[in-house]
Amino acid sequence: MPTSPSPLVTLDRVHAAREGAAELGIDLLVVTPGSDLRYLCGYNAHAMERLTALAVPRRGEPFLVVPRLEAPMVAAGPAGALGLQVLAWDETDDPFALLARTAVDRLGAAPARVAVGARTWAEHALGVQRALPGAALELAGPVVDRLRMVKSPAEVAELAAAGAAIDRVHARMGEWLRVGRTEREVGADVAAAIRAEGHVGVDFTIVGSGPNGASPHHELSDRVIEAGDLVVVDIGGETATGYRSDCTRTYAVGRAPGPDVADWYGVLHEAQRAATAAVRPGVTAEQVDAAARDVIAGAGWGEYFIHRTGHGIGLDTHEAPYVVAGNDLPLAPGMAFSVEPGIYLPGRCGARIEDIVVCTEDRAAILNNGPRELAILAG
Repeated sequence: MPTSPSPLVTLDRVHAAREGAAELGIDLLVVTPGSDLRYLCGYNAHAMERLTALAVPRRGEPFLVVPRLEAPMVAAGPAGALGLQVLAWDETDDPFALLARTAVDRLGAAPARVAVGARTWAEHALGVQRALPGAALELAGPVVDRLRMVKSPAEVAELAAAGAAIDRVHARMGEWLRVGRTEREVGADVAAAIRAEGHVGVDFTIVGSGPNGASPHHELSDRVIEAGDLVVVDIGGETATGYRSDCTRTYAVGRAPGPDVADWYGVLHEAQRAATAAVRPGVTAEQVDAAARDVIAGAGWGEYFIHRTGHGIGLDTHEAPYVVAGNDLPLAPGMAFSVEPGIYLPGRCGARIEDIVVCTEDRAAILNNGPRELAILAG
């Protein structure tokens, strides 16, 4: 028996994708395994050489093409609860031809424009193109990203739960982050805590100590943490429903930093506050980026802020909208994204403060609520 419908997965999403495709003149969406497929129909399919795809024609009902050996899983899951037609194919069938025939039947003609997901495997995208040789292939992002950017109340609740869980991990950092331990040792303990505090998977554990903190995406290393180090800890994971956490705090280990660090860290803290305060409907993503960047640049540290201010979050840790110069997208209620300015001093240290926020009707609702001041941990 299929599971009961979930507030996180509704048939309205698939129909909204169909309406969005029609509005943009796209005849057919083809969505293969990944977060887009999970978002639209709830099927968390494994990507492999066998084709699994949700096909959404601009007219007619959407349908799923799946290997017959996986059809029972589809029927028993959220996609089955939606009542989508499932076309199961056998090992000797051509699934791309099946998809093409069914789409043409729904549309009444061969599609001229076919959109595929940005992370569709090349062999699957080329298979679709081969089966529909007269169609122009393009990306489905303009349709699907527009839907995924605006979170429903149920999605916001999932992100809030993920944020609270990762806050609990940061609150325990003093248990692991100590002088004499390596980044790798600290990272292993943090990863275990991410699972213990309510995640089913760990997406990343960045523990950048001393000069390694100047590399925003530093990998765990065997560097031994020393007294006086600043340590950037950026961590996140996946919850059982697929929604993600992502939160960064910076710690001083063993002793308080000197007044110069306190000065520029105070600038960073103010930049993060300014960007968060700028969030409201109608403000553009690039204006939020500028709110943080202007504070840091105005204090003379602009060249050391080397990345965008934020990224959307949901079923992916990084998704639209991106909070960066050049993105004139107006914010809307329900958009969820990080606010994470940083200052990175090559060869010396770095710092970042990151929260996940949701744009509401008049402000930012902050989903991470741990202290943002520079925490000093005993050595």
